[in-house]
Amino acid sequence: MANLFGTDGVRGLANGVLTAELALDLSVAAAHVLADLGEFSGHRPLAVVGRDTRISGQFLEAAVVAGLASAGVDVLLLGVLPTPGVAYLTGALGADLGVMLSASHNAMPDNGIKFLARGGVKLDDTIEDAIEARMREEWQRPTGGDVGRVTVHETAVQEYVDHLVSTTTKPLAGLRVVLDCAEGAASDAGPAALEAAGASVTAIHAQPDGLNINDGCGSTHLETLRAAVVKDGAHVGFALDGDADRCLAVDAEGNVVDGDQILCILAASLKEQGRLAGDTVVATVMSNLGFNRAMAAAGINVVSTKVGDRYVLEAMKASGYSLGGEQSGHVIMSDYATTGDGVLTALHLLERMAVTGQSIASLAAAMTRLPQVLVNVKGVDKDRCDTDEPLLAAVAEASATLGEEGRVLLRASGTEPLVRVMVEATSETEAHAVADKLADVVRERLAL
Repeated sequence: MANLFGTDGVRGLANGVLTAELALDLSVAAAHVLADLGEFSGHRPLAVVGRDTRISGQFLEAAVVAGLASAGVDVLLLGVLPTPGVAYLTGALGADLGVMLSASHNAMPDNGIKFLARGGVKLDDTIEDAIEARMREEWQRPTGGDVGRVTVHETAVQEYVDHLVSTTTKPLAGLRVVLDCAEGAASDAGPAALEAAGASVTAIHAQPDGLNINDGCGSTHLETLRAAVVKDGAHVGFALDGDADRCLAVDAEGNVVDGDQILCILAASLKEQGRLAGDTVVATVMSNLGFNRAMAAAGINVVSTKVGDRYVLEAMKASGYSLGGEQSGHVIMSDYATTGDGVLTALHLLERMAVTGQSIASLAAAMTRLPQVLVNVKGVDKDRCDTDEPLLAAVAEASATLGEEGRVLLRASGTEPLVRVMVEATSETEAHAVADKLADVVRERLAL
């Protein structure tokens, strides 16, 4: 089955593309690959399985557990827990494998399966390829006492919350926060962690019913959070996504503080503490030019990667960097987490506010964003966006016109059937004009 794994695991319409049979087969294949790599040698293998609040997560969880247990792997059920919580407990509980069932910020009908290696890190591409290659192979099934045991891990949320709070040292008393939980995986853990750290928290969109995850809320729909922050007179608001591995912020006046600005704030904080490894932050090519300029002014180097938190993580791991992230709100603080963690990000932004006595708006003002326009062009052959010569010529011409005062980025989405056209310029009018012109070229040249 070609291209089963995307940039963030296996994802698709639950019970359409992503069936119970597929989930079971993936889990069996994963167990076999890890066993052959020697990951299970000398002990009974252990996996932890968590999920977000989608109703489809229930049958997918049952299928994943059935596959793992039938392959002789013991399973701890973590229940509803953010992706970073599953990653943390994969390491903390000494599990050989972590499994998270979530489609992150996607709409409710979708779901996904993400495998984590020992320590809570994402699997290498080569291992994912090996899993895909061994789907539905003939195998010798364990019997009797060799099949896996399944246990509910009752304290998963509390253990994760305790870990989050342990990463902060400054009490957050006096700070009033609105937290949009996206009706998702952090609906319990998110408010609990912020309150345990001392903040006064108003949680919104924290009553998941299995159907409402990401529905007009969370990090992709900030309108209700912006209104709630202003109405409540809160100091700051934070929006998570469905699996809570990303976070965006809103200041007291309802203005959005994006992932680039968040990275600026945290990078400055870590540098001040002497804890920003290599005085370097890792970001993606989608980061605003204003981010790079702000980092240069602060004496901080920027390493750019392809879009996707996995590529940020790879660059961080390769050089031992301690901070990285994306404009979308994935922020990785490697001293505390192996993946993006929205609640962790919120806690450390609050701590920075408490330490400096500054508002989130004041802290974010260290970066001036250039107008940035993103156009998603659907219904085209995204696989040709890097090879079509006339299209590449149009991109080069637009880049030359903008010069050093702007830039153009064209890329195929890793998770959706579309091409993204991103343009930055000194004015929003110019950015829109260039982006719309290029989008027309994409539609013409890449038409199906």
